[in-house]
Amino acid sequence: MEILVAGGTGFIGTNLCAELAERGHEVTALSRSPDAGDLPDGVDSAMGDVSAYDSIVDVVSGYDAVVNLVSLSPLYQPPTGKTHEEVHLGGTETLVRAAEAGGVDRFLQMSGLGADPNGKTAFLRAKGNAEEVVRNSSLAWTIVRPSVVFGDGAEFLAFTKTVTTPHVTGLPGGGKTRFQPIWVGDLVPMLAEALADDAHVGETYELAGPEVLTLADVTELAYAAEGTDVTIVPVPMELSKLGLTIVGPVPFIPFGPDQARSLEVDNTVADNDVTAFGRDPTALTTLGAYLGLESGTRVQSAEAA
Repeated sequence: MEILVAGGTGFIGTNLCAELAERGHEVTALSRSPDAGDLPDGVDSAMGDVSAYDSIVDVVSGYDAVVNLVSLSPLYQPPTGKTHEEVHLGGTETLVRAAEAGGVDRFLQMSGLGADPNGKTAFLRAKGNAEEVVRNSSLAWTIVRPSVVFGDGAEFLAFTKTVTTPHVTGLPGGGKTRFQPIWVGDLVPMLAEALADDAHVGETYELAGPEVLTLADVTELAYAAEGTDVTIVPVPMELSKLGLTIVGPVPFIPFGPDQARSLEVDNTVADNDVTAFGRDPTALTTLGAYLGLESGTRVQSAEAA
């Protein structure tokens, strides 16, 4: 297939582009400022902004499939001039419209766990509304809702290190928010299969890793991988919502109210839909194994392998 990956130069995008190219597909990564040097071998690049229809309508035309990975992080406040609604909802509306006009058949939408038009955060509401745009389109669509994704180049562990300090650190609510992180090397083959198999058309999948970890667990693992212990000091969630600076041994928590609210929503699944792709959830890579804490060799992502 000829596949266009919008957001193909990002963390998940570069890994997915590499996976698709290895499977024999003709792959193009779409971004606002593509740099071919950042792409895997055999992957082409194209310029376009999903928030500007005229910049992508001709680019999208003629592909067999389009993947929408364009996203703003739910962990940080959006950059100045950008909103979750503009990027996730508006970008999806534009990309779907261009795909319909360009004769595209398959459309794979990257959403997120908890996506809901009535969700607790702007990120979840925008993702939920974007899903409705995809479902109401004329395209043969598949929607995936992954939990937080880790791997080389991912922001999850980097974010954890940004908002904490070694030895003694503060976390909103004591870091009790639960995650079910999935390794990018486990995720991208399932995304590739979702595009190739018509059995996945019209389905919405919630994909997660093999274990549930709290943010405190993740923090401890991140520092343990460096041989450092850490003690968690709870930071009242209301203080995080107000974006206050906590003095003393507790670090500054760089969240706005919306990001703090996101930490009141667990990022886990009731039923792990990796089974729809023939995967055993318990056989997936754990965060500890990736960090080298459960085996002698650190797992590498396709990006770094």
